[in-house]
Amino acid sequence: MSLHTQPNGFASPSGSKSYPRAPSLGKTYSKLLEDCAASPGHVFVVIDPPDHTPEQIKELARAADKAGITAFAVGGSLGAQGQILDLCIDAIKSVSQKPIILFPGNIATLSPKADAVYYMSLFNSLDPYYLSGAQVAAAYPTSKMRLETIGTAYLVYEPGQAVGWVGSAKLLPRTIPYLGAVNALAAQMMGFQLIILESGSGAPACVPPECIGAVRKLVHLPIVIAGGVRTPEDVYKCIVSGADIVHVGTSIVKAAQGSMEKAEQLMRDLVSSAKKAGKER
Repeated sequence: MSLHTQPNGFASPSGSKSYPRAPSLGKTYSKLLEDCAASPGHVFVVIDPPDHTPEQIKELARAADKAGITAFAVGGSLGAQGQILDLCIDAIKSVSQKPIILFPGNIATLSPKADAVYYMSLFNSLDPYYLSGAQVAAAYPTSKMRLETIGTAYLVYEPGQAVGWVGSAKLLPRTIPYLGAVNALAAQMMGFQLIILESGSGAPACVPPECIGAVRKLVHLPIVIAGGVRTPEDVYKCIVSGADIVHVGTSIVKAAQGSMEKAEQLMRDLVSSAKKAGKER
């Protein structure tokens, strides 16, 4: 295939009668699939860069690594960008080799220092910007960074918290499990690689087991539960109901404010509970 460059700097195909070969799965996503196939119980620690100094992040990441967490999800807020984001990633990488996946709160939550990014569509948003507009705006910068993307359908359940409000989400009801399930099925049919079921940061409870189970029955993609996951009991319920991964952030940060030893023990308990549930599922 020959290429010629447009005035805007983009390369485009010219004179070819065949399509380029489909890209292989990224290294981070491939490893995630292997991990989930081996055991469906995994804990990702969520770190929001503006909430911590680099030294605090380093201590938290070191404790998380010792506790056996699978990966770090970095981002979440509107301020997780630029130098603050890069310094956070550097701090984590200085003490851990676990994957770092960006969890963007806006199109600026991008860094070539990360291993991958959840390339998210807020699937039940009423605003086209959060369905595809932000993704279009971020596409070329992400490509130039050679940052691995994981196509992610982001489904927001009641109460939704800040993300539901900002993203103009038509919140999925906690009492009607099949509505979230058919949304997830549609996302799978459209080629998404991963499903996040989100209640919102600081939500009083995570997505109910009935809703998780309904999604699991219809999709074969990795399922991540975010928002409202605080205790080992929460983790157990999520994994045994059909989730593969849980995001935990707020409860770990609160524990760390007491002592890092307390935070590390909590993370050990979370990981142990996830593994137990994965074996029993």
